[in-house]
This record gives sequence, C-alpha cells and structure tokens, in this order.
Amino acid sequence: MSRLAVVLFNLGGPDSLDAVEPFLLNLFRDPAIIRAPAPLRRLIAWLIARRRGPEARDIYRTIGGRSPLLAETEAQATALARALEDCGEAAVTVAMRYWHPMSEAAAHKVAAFRPDRVVLLPLYPQFSTTTTASSLAAWRKAAESAGIAAPTQAVCCYPRADGLIQAHAALIEPLLATAAEAGKPRLLFSAHGLPRKVVARGDPYQWQVEETARQIVARLDRDGLDWRVCYQSKVGPMAWLEPSIADEIDRAGRDRVPVVIVPIAFVSEHSETLVELDVTYRDHARAAGVPAYHRVPALGTHPSFIAALADLVRGALERDGGLASGEGDRLCPAPHRCCPLATR
Repeated sequence: MSRLAVVLFNLGGPDSLDAVEPFLLNLFRDPAIIRAPAPLRRLIAWLIARRRGPEARDIYRTIGGRSPLLAETEAQATALARALEDCGEAAVTVAMRYWHPMSEAAAHKVAAFRPDRVVLLPLYPQFSTTTTASSLAAWRKAAESAGIAAPTQAVCCYPRADGLIQAHAALIEPLLATAAEAGKPRLLFSAHGLPRKVVARGDPYQWQVEETARQIVARLDRDGLDWRVCYQSKVGPMAWLEPSIADEIDRAGRDRVPVVIVPIAFVSEHSETLVELDVTYRDHARAAGVPAYHRVPALGTHPSFIAALADLVRGALERDGGLASGEGDRLCPAPHRCCPLATR
C-alpha cells in the first residue's frame, strides 16, 4: 500500500501568553513580511514585538490565553485524513510558519513516516508572497535537512475551488436571511490586508481574494445582492489595501443597512475573527449605527471545504512537476508577476 504524506501549512499562533512576543518576533523577522537587510529586519522585528506585545497579550487573554489556530488546524488535518482513505495510507501533518509545530518538526515527522509521495497544501486559498510562498520556502529548507526524498507536489492556490465556494455560500445563506429582518443586507467579504507596495510588486493576493468573492456571489445567485470586498488587520503607517472594513462599516451605518461579514481569506477561527471581527468591529458597527451585524463562521471542518481539500490532494497526485494551482494551470492574469507559475 502506498504511503502519502500531506502537509497542511498555516500561520500558527502563540500557545500561551508568554509565547506572544516570541511569536511576533518570528513573524516580523520573516523577510517575506519585512523586506530589509537581515540585521535591520531583526531590529525592526524586536521593536515591533516589544511594542505590540502587551496589546496582543490582552487580545489572546480574551480568548483563553492562547491561539485556537493549532487545534482548529489539527481538526482539519484529522478530517482530511478521513477523506483521503481512498488514497492508501495517508498521514496529514501540520506545519505552522511562526509557532510550533513549525516546518522543522513537521519535516522530521514526515521523514519518519517514510512516504512514497508528499503533497504540500496551504490553508491559504489565495496565494501571497507573504504567506504561501514563505511557507513553501521554509518547508524546502526543513525537508532537505530532514532528508525527505519522496516526490513532492505543492498546491500554490485554490481561490475558486468548488467546495471552498460551496462551503462559504452554505454558511452565508442563513445569515443573509436573518440580516434581512433588519433591512436589505450588505455582504462584506473581509480579508487580511497587505501593504499596497506588496501588491504593486506583482503579488496576486488581492486579485485572488476578489476572484473568490466573485465566485461566491455567483453561487449565491441573488438578484441585486449588495456586496463589497474589504480588508482588515492593518499594521503600521504605510498604505494598505482599501477599502478597510472600518470604512465599509461606517458607510453601512450612514446607509442604515445591516451587514453580514465573511472572513474570506481565513479558513480557521483565530484572533482576527474571534476578537477583531467579533468584538472590535461589532462594537464599531454599533457605534456607527449599523442596524444589525452578523459574522459568518470560518470554514473550519465544513464537509464541502474538507472535500475540496481532498480533491486538491488527489489532483496534485495526478500531476507531474513540483507546483501547480488547484486547477493545474496558472490562474493569475499576466501583470501579477509574483505568481509562482508566472513562467507558464
């Protein structure tokens, strides 16, 4: 029987309040996040971690003193392993980028399994140089160090995978109906923001986020649906993608329309959903006069989403070569030169 190892990439999060600053340090010293010479980048990362540490600890304190992301991702890994029972002996391993278990530990676990094939699957449906590309780079180093020689395929993105779209639509529908009791609802797709200069360099993330939103709206098939993509989690003074979720909530307040918030680029609950969306922006909406505020759950282990992940793994196993989109070929329009399939 063949042995398949699937590696799920995710961001990671602190597992205690004491881990908050080390987690932030790992995050901001990544050259994919801060593009500066290494000594300067390490200094900037240390300063940011020290400055943001107290506020971040308060955030994690409100959700039990730790990030729920590892437990969420492990539940997705368990569900995916069950969905892959037709693929022989399949082991699904979690590799976090900025906190444990990171790529090194995951690679040693995969090496001990001695797989015949390896599939790398990011839990970032939309590709960015700051997320998927960084995770792939970290994995390559870790896999080489662990001596993994099995043929490896990686999925770079899947912004319009059918099960992904189906799961989002299924979770959105009932909340649109509930929100309609307070007026015609506005659907706000909220994604983690990026600095504009990252997108200007050719990062395809914004295009892929908007593509996911377009596919969901088409699946909902509601005449005259009021919707908008917006961005959250801005850090620092530089210009980030717009509109911000705060600006869109203010606009909804002026228009006196209820809102339904969809975490379109987050497939697991974590601080950006449980605190930023559920507390900070709910309070903001109340102050702005929004008549009703509803937040759609993250996809988690929704059966359609897990089925989509399983289909992505099966598709990767059918292909030769090391990297492909969820649809095989390049998805991004030509100007997005940071697409990892830009040469195709």
